[in-house]
Amino acid sequence: MAYPEILHHGAVGGVTGSCHELRVGEDDAILIDCGLFQGAENSGEGAGANNLAIEFPIDHVRALVVTHVHIDHVGRIPYLIAAGFRGPIYCSQPSAKLLPVVLEDALKVGVTRNRDLIERVINGLKKMIRGVPFGQWQPIEVEGATPLAVQFRRAGHILGSAWVDCRCGNDADARHVIFSGDLGDADTPLLHPPDQPQGCDVLVLESTYGDRNHEGRAARQQALEKVLRHALEDRGTVLIPAFSIGRTQELLYELEDILHRNRGGNAASRLAWEDVEIVLDSPMAATFTDLYRELRPYWDDEARARIAAGRHPLDFEQLTTIDSHDDHLRAVQYLAKTGRPVVVIAAGGMCAGGRVVNYLKAMLGDPKHDILFVGYQARGTPGRDIQQYGPRGGYVELDGERVDIRARVHTISGYSAHADQHGLIEFVRNMKRLPRQIRLIHGDPQASGVLADHLRTLVPDTLVARPPDA
Repeated sequence: MAYPEILHHGAVGGVTGSCHELRVGEDDAILIDCGLFQGAENSGEGAGANNLAIEFPIDHVRALVVTHVHIDHVGRIPYLIAAGFRGPIYCSQPSAKLLPVVLEDALKVGVTRNRDLIERVINGLKKMIRGVPFGQWQPIEVEGATPLAVQFRRAGHILGSAWVDCRCGNDADARHVIFSGDLGDADTPLLHPPDQPQGCDVLVLESTYGDRNHEGRAARQQALEKVLRHALEDRGTVLIPAFSIGRTQELLYELEDILHRNRGGNAASRLAWEDVEIVLDSPMAATFTDLYRELRPYWDDEARARIAAGRHPLDFEQLTTIDSHDDHLRAVQYLAKTGRPVVVIAAGGMCAGGRVVNYLKAMLGDPKHDILFVGYQARGTPGRDIQQYGPRGGYVELDGERVDIRARVHTISGYSAHADQHGLIEFVRNMKRLPRQIRLIHGDPQASGVLADHLRTLVPDTLVARPPDA
């Protein structure tokens, strides 16, 4: 067996369930992420959205390395612990603060409501988490003869997100394997742009948007404002399904800027921008927004400048947060029946669960409402169905019910905060030492296939493969 060896336990042929194993010897390995599957995606080894138990051996796994805290990268960690894993969990320092909150919510939603059990699990988890500064080498304790160390570098996807450089062997003869995690755009709101790697031997690269390019940030914000103006003219609700971490905070940041720039003007006929209410209906998103504010030292220069100018990008006057479930149900009923123009950001980025489902069931059948997708919708999720069939007057199944789609459906892909095709290619081409192999993961077959074709042309001396063919 030739080492280092890479095994893929998820995010192969799809975008969820990220979990990759780097083996440096017969007795030593690390896992890079351990995420939930969503929709129809699975590991190819028996795991999927309805079977989350760890299905591969872990007795030789010395550590878990987390690139960022999105649920499709960390949601199976409780199952990993249940399978017997007791090693350290390494991540960036911001991720170390966010991770326990993410997993506490995952346990409540998917495992148990027993508060004592959840508290014991989270307290044990906190003892396993090791926050590592960006750019610092972290040695991994191994039993074999091959040294192993990891380094986190900024990925620009969400706060704390990182790509990971894994150094296998001694300095002079070491091989470097880089796992991209989820890379962000260079102009993602609030965040520093991704760091550029100098080179590596093997690159495991995400390919979510490998088949397309995004509009620039200015064009995205103009598109967002245009959708809002058009939708608010009907005096309906603009419903934005969003993940609690990352997308929600970036949307709030951009919405605050739209409101700030348009003060004194009208969003629609007889509707001033000052009268447009932004509703955040997600207790988890509200919690993470508070944590984002605590992590201001990790914000980019633009965001810190707005704070210095007296603005509050994540806590502005027209923002209302809904916490309790009863208030949520009342808001759904009120907004569905009245003509009050409101922008609602609701939990459930792919519409497979969360509070957004109640809004969808109440509003999809009414043409005065608008649904705006700003994040990737995986195959087999209700979000993908609404995105695909909504514009042609189709239907979607929600909680086992058929719901006709009469609301208008919009998509602005750039707010997914994933690097587009150009960004992924530049991440490779700007390396001073090109990898001898690139493995494309975390993408639908169409997206990874298009990206593979481009890379084979642009870096012909590099083997470009798509697992399980790698």
